[in-house]
Amino acid sequence: MSDYRVVPVVDTAQGRRSAPTQPGSRMARRAAAAAAPPPPPDDRPPRGHRGGGGGGQKKMRALAWVSIGLTTVMVAGSLTAYTMLRDAVGNITQKSVKEDIINPRPPDTGALNVLLVGSDTRAGAGNAKYGQQLARQADAGGKRTDTIILMHISPNRDKARLISFPRDSMVQIPKCKNEATKQEMAPRRDMINSAYNTGGVACTISTIETLTGIRVNHFVEVDFSGFKNIVDALGGIEICLRTAVNDRASKLVLPAGRSLLNGEKALGYVRLRHYGDGSDIQRIRRQQIFLSKVVAKATSSELLTDVGKLKDFISAAAGSVTMDPELANDPEQLIEIAMSAKQLTAGGVQFTTIPWAPDPQDKNRVVWKEPDATKLFTSIKTDTEVATPAPSASAGTTAKPKVTIKPEQVKVQVLNGTKTVGKAREVADQLAEQGFTVVGVGNYEAPGGAGLARSEVHYAKTAATAPDHAATLAGAVLPKPVTEAGRVKATNPTAYTATTTTTVTAGAAAAPKGTPVIQLVVGEDFDSVKVTKLPDSVKNSTITAADQKNVCT
Repeated sequence: MSDYRVVPVVDTAQGRRSAPTQPGSRMARRAAAAAAPPPPPDDRPPRGHRGGGGGGQKKMRALAWVSIGLTTVMVAGSLTAYTMLRDAVGNITQKSVKEDIINPRPPDTGALNVLLVGSDTRAGAGNAKYGQQLARQADAGGKRTDTIILMHISPNRDKARLISFPRDSMVQIPKCKNEATKQEMAPRRDMINSAYNTGGVACTISTIETLTGIRVNHFVEVDFSGFKNIVDALGGIEICLRTAVNDRASKLVLPAGRSLLNGEKALGYVRLRHYGDGSDIQRIRRQQIFLSKVVAKATSSELLTDVGKLKDFISAAAGSVTMDPELANDPEQLIEIAMSAKQLTAGGVQFTTIPWAPDPQDKNRVVWKEPDATKLFTSIKTDTEVATPAPSASAGTTAKPKVTIKPEQVKVQVLNGTKTVGKAREVADQLAEQGFTVVGVGNYEAPGGAGLARSEVHYAKTAATAPDHAATLAGAVLPKPVTEAGRVKATNPTAYTATTTTTVTAGAAAAPKGTPVIQLVVGEDFDSVKVTKLPDSVKNSTITAADQKNVCT
């Protein structure tokens, strides 16, 4: 085996290409340092909540959820195994859906957003035995999805968040094409997973984009038989049970203690409900532990140094998924994004479920909690930082050290340069929520009386540190405002006090006395303030890799 290390593929960066890695190259060094990919997100259904559908569908939910997690380890790439990976790409089922997306699409921010769908299709010999054929389904084989996850990787490829959308979320489904007939379907209020049932991946993408304002760059589908194949290709996964299992619903019989599960038994294990305290929380924890073990084994030296086993694993993984052609046809991009795993697995991955509440119209369904859900989506849309090379000092000179100013150190006066009444207070509330010390609001009259086309940041010419404070403020506003020395005249200036919807009280982390006041003049182009501080409901529904606990220990 060469000195290349196999790394798991998370996904591909939009438009990024790289040549095959050579020994000793930067790519090879990054590959050697890459760590295992993260365990899957917590996609638990609401506590005390029962979704609709038949019993067979409920039993399949865990499996659909688990199959999604396997997309994070679906292909291993090393330069000894590079040819294997390139050849395996031909086994990935490809499906282009761009032409079926008929709604306006959000802009691409440079981040990588991949829709992960767990399909419980009954089509095919490998899947049909896991449920009855459902004639009422519009597509052959009763295709449904109980798992919808958006994988978000930051533009810098150093942070990741996986957002789980509860299948019973009642949302507004936009107009879509029927996947089978290609006829346009009218908008409707329905469960979010119904978008996939009738409109397939294209309608699901449109629904997510319409509801969140986030551009979906790629998609990956995984089915039940694919899950089995991957587990079998790894030689099985060892688990540990505190008590024995004899569960008729999942057809699983296991003794207490350690057991090595093949693909078939693994299906039963991840579907297991009537065990322990029977709670969904405990079931999800078992799934997380299981997939953590899958990830560990897929990146172990035992697999990486056995070319035969490695080839079987790559083939099984590649043959178990469906992707868009742009994602499936470029192994160089797959390898390149895989080498970002070092950053993604260093405690930087978060797993979040959309904040929810019971649907007032049907207690067996949920609706997204607002404004918390929107703030979560805004945090993803505004994650636009792109790495830039540090300036190099000229010969004989010393580069000026970069000064980092935190939001709470910045005093801000927000002025409304638009014709929208109340815009200054709206933006001031957003800034205060993100920790800025907002001291005042007011208006600004642009020359000629027209609304200001583009937002601006102004600072006093005499304050030595003002440019650094202004840069922090400008970096928090989208689109980024023009920054200019020299303050502007405010009309009707008043002191700012936090509203009841502001989660961070203005001035809570007051800037030191003498800190310059920076002016933000809001223009017609203003979109949003970047969200880095999320509501408690989002924090409480978020877990990290460090939260995963193994029952065997």
